[in-house]
Amino acid sequence: MLKEGFLWGGAVAANQCEGAWNTDGKGVSTADCMTAGSFSRKRIYTDGVLPDSYYPSHDAVDFFHHYKDDIALFAEMGFKCLRTSINWTRIFPDGDEEEPNEAGLRFYDSVFDECRRYGIEPVVTLSHYETPYALVKKYGSWKNRKLIDFYLRFCSTVFTRYRNKVRYWLTFNEINVITLNPSMAAGIRISPDEHAEEVEFQAAHIMLCASAQAVLLGHRINPDFKIGMMMLHPMFYAKTCSPEDQLAALDAADYHYIFSDVQVRGAYPERALKYFSRKNYEITITDADRECLRQGTVDFIGFSYYNSNVVAAASQDTDCAYGNMLNAVKNPFLKISEWGWTIDPVGLRIALNQLYDRYRIPLFVVENGLGAKDTVNDDGSIEDTYRIEYLREHITQLKLAAETDGVDVMGYTPWGCIDLVSAGTGEMSKRYGFIYVDRDDCGRGSFARTRKKSFFWYKKVIASNGENLE
Repeated sequence: MLKEGFLWGGAVAANQCEGAWNTDGKGVSTADCMTAGSFSRKRIYTDGVLPDSYYPSHDAVDFFHHYKDDIALFAEMGFKCLRTSINWTRIFPDGDEEEPNEAGLRFYDSVFDECRRYGIEPVVTLSHYETPYALVKKYGSWKNRKLIDFYLRFCSTVFTRYRNKVRYWLTFNEINVITLNPSMAAGIRISPDEHAEEVEFQAAHIMLCASAQAVLLGHRINPDFKIGMMMLHPMFYAKTCSPEDQLAALDAADYHYIFSDVQVRGAYPERALKYFSRKNYEITITDADRECLRQGTVDFIGFSYYNSNVVAAASQDTDCAYGNMLNAVKNPFLKISEWGWTIDPVGLRIALNQLYDRYRIPLFVVENGLGAKDTVNDDGSIEDTYRIEYLREHITQLKLAAETDGVDVMGYTPWGCIDLVSAGTGEMSKRYGFIYVDRDDCGRGSFARTRKKSFFWYKKVIASNGENLE
């Protein structure tokens, strides 16, 4: 049985659910400059907010005005925690102000108070794909070390303000995604005369230094804080048992483990330093940086897991599988979702074991879920049995990792516990939630909330601490 106090809940992100993008003094974030997209058409990151484009984050699912009702629904399911984030530009509209926006601080006071009223523990991501747009325009975003000071001012403000309301924090969402989608992850724009990967790793280093300093700062403000990192887990299989394919899978995973190695172990792995040297990358890493990274290690690892990937040393395959930004060779042994992502519950057990064997600190599955199109029946019901099946199989594997393998798992927060805007495509039709929101891909709908079949199933799962999965 899972340990007492296991953190069952759900996960959302401010920029994908709040809306109210320019209300009460909120500034423009990079998420507010991302247009709508589709399964076949990539979202566009525009230069500011253009008058004739549709930006889904501007209204999202209007959690800003519905948070009390939404949190009451989460409480009805029995949530022990809610993973959410703070919109940086709701607190510092341009990101570089000396004083915070009090209206933004009051909003999150209300959100966290509402959670606590129901006994729901907030798990707060400090930066979740919504860098202040002014910092992109004025400083080049995380290319510039000045961002560390602005980020720490933001962290100091919210750590201090919510020191008695929030215990669990994550410094950056899916920090390794800077190497996959630098504009979405960190507001990084790369000019034609720059080497993209070198720029990404230099910006990533600045973010890693900011994370380490935030950990140290948070622990000074409240020693009871538990401050973690968050990564997109690099679950890779080799295509064949050839040594070359095995090495390709190792290389693919280690490329992303650079981020967790730094944040958990406090230093870059030798493979990463050799890689930078071999590529002739000039990544500026000072002695002060090394000492900061050494001291500012995290208390736990949060990670997202949706699918696994297959790689080969020299593949000629054109039949590829899509995933959470990690696209690879198709796996003939696995089913895929409507969006082409592999469905691999056993991969979650493997991921948990890989991380725990490597780091030996508590793990938190802070994103996992199935994006699917839901149909509202004539009577208003939503029979999302496919979502129940996906989650049941993944929870089963999580339990095996914890109970059979001895992995220290803190909690489980399925992604998009209420329908929200897809980060990758900007669609509403790619739904993850236990709660349906009446909103479509063109921004039409009443925002009405409806409990899906999975809502009642997950309520039983939580009440039984994962024992009742039927």
